[in-house]
Amino acid sequence: MMRPLTDFTTITVLGFGLTGVSCARYLLSQKVRPVVLDSRANPPGATDAKDIADQCECYFGPFQLEHLLQSDLIVVSPGIDRRDANLQMAADAGIPMISDIELFAWVVAVPVVAVTGSNGKSTVTELTGHILRNCGMNPAVAGNIGVPVLDYLTNNSDNDCFVLELSSFQLELVESLKLKAACILNITADHLDRYDDERAYERAKHRIYQHASMCIWNRDDEKTKPVFRRRGMSKVSFGTSDAAQGFALTRRADGLWISWQDKPLLSVASLPIQGMHNVQNVQAAMALAHGLGIAPVEAARGVKGFKALPHRCELVFEHKGVRWIDDSKATNVGAAVAAIEGLRPTVPGRLILIAGGDAKGADLGLLRPVLAHVDVLITLGRDGSKIAELKTGARQVQSLNEAVAYAAKHCTDGSMVLLSPACASLDMFANYKERGMKFRAAVEAYYAHD
Repeated sequence: MMRPLTDFTTITVLGFGLTGVSCARYLLSQKVRPVVLDSRANPPGATDAKDIADQCECYFGPFQLEHLLQSDLIVVSPGIDRRDANLQMAADAGIPMISDIELFAWVVAVPVVAVTGSNGKSTVTELTGHILRNCGMNPAVAGNIGVPVLDYLTNNSDNDCFVLELSSFQLELVESLKLKAACILNITADHLDRYDDERAYERAKHRIYQHASMCIWNRDDEKTKPVFRRRGMSKVSFGTSDAAQGFALTRRADGLWISWQDKPLLSVASLPIQGMHNVQNVQAAMALAHGLGIAPVEAARGVKGFKALPHRCELVFEHKGVRWIDDSKATNVGAAVAAIEGLRPTVPGRLILIAGGDAKGADLGLLRPVLAHVDVLITLGRDGSKIAELKTGARQVQSLNEAVAYAAKHCTDGSMVLLSPACASLDMFANYKERGMKFRAAVEAYYAHD
């Protein structure tokens, strides 16, 4: 579409949370006064960004069809389900709908790389930015992580490239984003409360490849493989197999190494983040940096010094040889499976798993095979009982404090207690961050009385 904003008489921003506020702020900076709609009577932006709200035409409460039909362009926040009846009628009326990422795509003037996937995308986004900074570039790390991407444009930042984390919701409404490199890390069932089936979710993820110069995919997950070829498009794969092409995992006398085109680059033992799932994350980040012209041997050096992100297989406590790991960001089954499979080889003692929450309609039965590698299973939350049914002897509890106390009593030397819920947190907590922080606090409180 890529039309100048002056072509539109009325631009509506749908949703007034973090993304919606950034959209309104950007439009105001371009001398456009948007209409802002939010189905909540008091959305976060109404108080957190009152100065922005005061400059816009705002309507808070259930969506009114007349407001939508008066729009020439609707910028939809990722938290809004486009299956809403009023939005469907607006779409049927031919009113164009875009995401903040598409609005960004219309005006960005520096190279962009992006990553999506069911799990690990925040780690890969941050690690790619870390590599690029270590290699002398000045990236903006944005999108579905940290600062909304339009805020960088509003503030006239001097970044020489962008690294974007993109959700399936953002990708649904992207048409013209041109990427130097695009990566799908993995695809497992998720957000089935927002999609009619798994195939619709997969199609949304694959939209990241539509205008990419380099498509980066995971050999260990065939669902990530690009299904088409365009002139000038290259494909780069990564994975834990030994392969002569792409990024691979090679066994040498001194251990496992990440290799590129059959040349060892980086010892797995030297990686700043542990677990086989993080080996793939490092490979993907190096590939994205390669898309911006960083040679893999340079990218390998750039990995040094990276630290695990909060709530993503983060070591939060260690006591007498027992490690407590916060993986609260594992809000779906695939993320929990990746954490268990990645960490189990590093645990000489018992692996004790705390899981449960709101499964968002996902098939929890997919956990059954990996739970065979878990010694003690503790469940809680709305769908905790469904997970408990998958393993004989599972313990159901009512709170994180109770889970921590039970786990501590079943630890042996060299054990690991892993909070990897496989579920969203909203049935018990404000978000996955609060869940992770309360897990840490519960562990610290338990040992304070030890």
